[in-house]
Amino acid sequence: MCGIAGILSITPDHENLETKIHRMQTALQHRGPDDAGIYISTDKQTALAHTRLSIIDLTSAGHQPMSTTDNRYYITFNGEIYNFPQLRQNLIAQGENFQSQTDTEVILKLYQNFGVNCVHHLRGMFAFAIWDDVEKTCFLARDPLGIKPLYYYQSGNSLVFASELRTVLASGLPGVNLSPEGLYGYLTTGSVPEPHTLIADIHCLAAGNWLYWQNGKTSKKQYWEINLTPENISPLEAQEIVHTALIDSIKHHFISDVPVGIFLSGGIDSTTVLALASQTQQSQLSTYSIAFAESQWNEGELAQKIANHFGANHTEYQVTASFAKNILPDFLTAIDQPSIDGFNTFCVSKVAHENGMKVVLSGLGGDEIFGGYQSFQKVPQMVAWGNKLHTLSFLSMGLGAGLAHWGNSPKMKRLGDFLSHTPSFDAAYRSFRGIFSHTEACQIVKELTGENFIDSKNNILQIPPVDNKYPTPEDTVSYLELSGYMRNQLLRDSDVMSMSWGLELRVPLVDQSLIEAVSPIPSHIRLATGKKLLVDAVAELPDWVVNRPKKGFSFPFESWMDNEFGDFFQNVEQKLNISPNISLKPWYRRWSLAILKYWLEQIKR
Repeated sequence: MCGIAGILSITPDHENLETKIHRMQTALQHRGPDDAGIYISTDKQTALAHTRLSIIDLTSAGHQPMSTTDNRYYITFNGEIYNFPQLRQNLIAQGENFQSQTDTEVILKLYQNFGVNCVHHLRGMFAFAIWDDVEKTCFLARDPLGIKPLYYYQSGNSLVFASELRTVLASGLPGVNLSPEGLYGYLTTGSVPEPHTLIADIHCLAAGNWLYWQNGKTSKKQYWEINLTPENISPLEAQEIVHTALIDSIKHHFISDVPVGIFLSGGIDSTTVLALASQTQQSQLSTYSIAFAESQWNEGELAQKIANHFGANHTEYQVTASFAKNILPDFLTAIDQPSIDGFNTFCVSKVAHENGMKVVLSGLGGDEIFGGYQSFQKVPQMVAWGNKLHTLSFLSMGLGAGLAHWGNSPKMKRLGDFLSHTPSFDAAYRSFRGIFSHTEACQIVKELTGENFIDSKNNILQIPPVDNKYPTPEDTVSYLELSGYMRNQLLRDSDVMSMSWGLELRVPLVDQSLIEAVSPIPSHIRLATGKKLLVDAVAELPDWVVNRPKKGFSFPFESWMDNEFGDFFQNVEQKLNISPNISLKPWYRRWSLAILKYWLEQIKR
């Protein structure tokens, strides 16, 4: 896992190019503490930067940017390619020679042989750029599920890219202007939905897409998307498919030249990872978790019990209110883009890092793939109810408008937004997972940017509609969870917060091969309530984990915000000029605005 950055232009920059790329590399140091490198083309049109966290081939042979022996192709790469040993052997059989044992060199050789189609051979998480110093082109790609981020800014014939938004800004080329669309997305969902960012004209390359730069112009293509077309698969066949695919993914995610640990929360997903890892790995496993003094939030005893059951060496750290207050400034500094999540990953990553780990596995993704959220029941119910009510359009519109403006709770206001328009799964999902209502978000956006969205009847975020695109309502929700909450919030926070501690976080349940194997399973089996398919497929799960009521991992934020965090959250609405008619009673609203306020202060310095 690493940090990457680059500047491309058809106009040579003889005076400032080196200064700009060094600034970008400095902004990436936390992502790669083991090594750093810069490549600048002789014509001063291109500069690539890299910071390295050494995981595969720990020798200097893994130094990046890496070039082919003829110095035609140069790569800067962030991520891990889990099938690189097999790919390497295939290339050797075809006559290729290698100078290292790295997955980086495998990508270079694949690009030499297959061009842009190299992405179809890769299994893993990745964001990379390959510069062709003969053709003067650059190929950038991001993994199919969006595990690794890649941001870019294009102005005229120049392109700037990096692993983090603030690194793009460190080049000094983009202006620091808020994106109304990105801000609206953050206020309504709690994270900034790709391809938007919070900065105007800086974009996130969408998951499963590549971008090609030539002569100052770019072209993009989506090379992979989720396919949920069902096949005739029985429950027993489904269990075998899931178990086989999980074992295969776990094995691949342990490919490393350094030890690999596991984050253990006490839930079904992380327990699944540990249970199967204990079967596939010979050495003793190390697990890490955080606990709380507050009993209603604490799952420490359960995590310890699970670790003992599978013979893992377990490390737990109790996060107290005073510890949280002391570490809060470090967490805020680590934020790349505001999110209402991420503090938990930041804390447990600190624990793993301080215990000498460089790679950890997480159970992230199980809820989205196997139907573990209430959204799988609630969102289809909302759409069905909305469609019935919408037959009486005058009543639906009136009720919706009334709730949107006069609803006595944030949930009622969001429900009012939903009823004010033709019911759709996108709208129901945003209402269910929402933070601020459409009307409230528009008011805040106008206050902070001057942009008036309030009368817009269009899809502000320009998200393609998903209704009728997938076989069942539950499949539609699965897609929305995978491409929305998981990608824009969980995966992004996991990347930024783990990398702030120089820690590589891998997600074996968010694996292309795994998803391609299980996605043909009909939704009534794959998404059965309580993640039944996953539970049935992993017989090693203890009953006392399976039968425990689902409890999402969370922090006692509300209590801390009213007490230890009080100074930080005081008068946030006044500092951002938030209208007094917008309720900030729910803790997550105050949290989201406080995070935004701090981020704005930092980004404008």
